[in-house]
Amino acid sequence: MQKASIVIVSPALADANNGNWQTARRWQLMLGQRYQVRICRDWTGSGPDAEDAAMIALHARRSAASIQAWAQQHPGLGLAVVLTGTDLYRDIAQDPQARQSLELAQRLVLLQERAPLALPAALHAKSHVIFQSCSARAPQDKTAHHLRALVVGHLRAEKSPQTIWQAARLLRDQPGLLIDHVGAALEPAWAEQALAVMRDCPQYRWLGALPHEATRRRIQRAHLLLHPSLMEGGAHVIMEAVRSGTPVLASRVDGNVGMLGQDYSGYFDCGDAAALADLLLRCRDEGQAGAPGSTSPSLLERLQQQCGQRAPLFDPARERAALLALGAELLARP
Repeated sequence: MQKASIVIVSPALADANNGNWQTARRWQLMLGQRYQVRICRDWTGSGPDAEDAAMIALHARRSAASIQAWAQQHPGLGLAVVLTGTDLYRDIAQDPQARQSLELAQRLVLLQERAPLALPAALHAKSHVIFQSCSARAPQDKTAHHLRALVVGHLRAEKSPQTIWQAARLLRDQPGLLIDHVGAALEPAWAEQALAVMRDCPQYRWLGALPHEATRRRIQRAHLLLHPSLMEGGAHVIMEAVRSGTPVLASRVDGNVGMLGQDYSGYFDCGDAAALADLLLRCRDEGQAGAPGSTSPSLLERLQQQCGQRAPLFDPARERAALLALGAELLARP
């Protein structure tokens, strides 16, 4: 029997090396156990495209044309829209096409547990949270001679690299603290700023874009992942850190809180470089064995424990089961 066909529309393909592409490729592999799945940037509704039986579209605004084309070809059938951070926390409030995408979809897929709070109440019935996943990796032993923090994210406004740079300048004279920054500069001005911080702050290194596997190894080796985003739909890099035993310091925005939990101890206010610097100093000074004379866990140990409690949310078997159930829903016909 021929497998039913599902198309995943992703505004980013392999050349982008970003979260949208990682999601699309992983979902293609997971759904491919039961369905015929392909990925495209645009769906036109003509030619071979018309043979698809269901669509999963990443990004309400950037995939709006494909979503509209699908709704015209298959009115009321087989359409799921996956909402990103820019969808939830910017576009659906100001972009008519993004809002129309929500109305056209039969299913809205959200990537972290606080995402439903950003939707109108009328849309809650067709929304569903699917936590993304990655393989678990054994935590690596970390040196006690210094604390290495890692930032992973392309240099762009939504990722707030300025918060990292400001924190690096505040910590310029502090020994035993290293900050590595992985990510491409999406505009020349971002590269210029990163290079300027490198010149002024020897403990800060901008490494540019790296392959995914090399980045995951760096996450394993780091004491901390830093994630200062202004908005997030459900960051891949957070789950990769959690599943590698590397705790996270993150901005207190809904996309991060929805991944790490309301009571997580590693938050700083969005854009507050001084608070981030203070958390880094605490992690360095308390050390992994706790403060001298103290029987309570250090901040770093507490963060590791809390991340360990969240790790099962990002298990691939859990995500695969949720995706296969979504596929069955989309392909069911009245």
